[in-house]
Amino acid sequence: MRALLTSEQIQSRITEMAAEMEAAYTGDDDIHFVCVLRGGFIFMADLVRAMGPRATMDFIAVSSYGNAVRSTGEVRLLKDLDTGIEGRDVIIVEDIVDTGLTLTYLQDILRARAPKSLRTACLLSKPSRRLVDVTVEYVGFEIEDHFVVGYGLDYAERYRNLPYIAVLQE
Repeated sequence: MRALLTSEQIQSRITEMAAEMEAAYTGDDDIHFVCVLRGGFIFMADLVRAMGPRATMDFIAVSSYGNAVRSTGEVRLLKDLDTGIEGRDVIIVEDIVDTGLTLTYLQDILRARAPKSLRTACLLSKPSRRLVDVTVEYVGFEIEDHFVVGYGLDYAERYRNLPYIAVLQE
């Protein structure tokens, strides 16, 4: 493995992203974060800690990788939300946007539940891998087409606990 993004770079960008989100939502309404498990949990934990007191959260789980290094293109819903999102300002929190298929699937499912607004935040984006045009309002870092691990991202459930992002040597 080789390091791609340090813990310090990640934390600095998350602080900036939190400030952008706070500025975008005026008023007293909560900002409801929907974390895409499992990869997004570390990113969301740091993101909501950088936010003000309006942050609420829930979790959803999907699968499109299994134990592979490339998305299968087939998305399966493994865990649904525990609370309703109708009339709420919602931000989907995703670890990485690769082909865009998983995120498009999630956006469609959540949009059908009539949130007041629906936006997306991802820590990493790989635009060169997109198969569908998908909107992501908050992007931490754009990266080249590497398979990356750490900071919540895994390979076969390993490496999630690294405090930085690394390229997995293939």
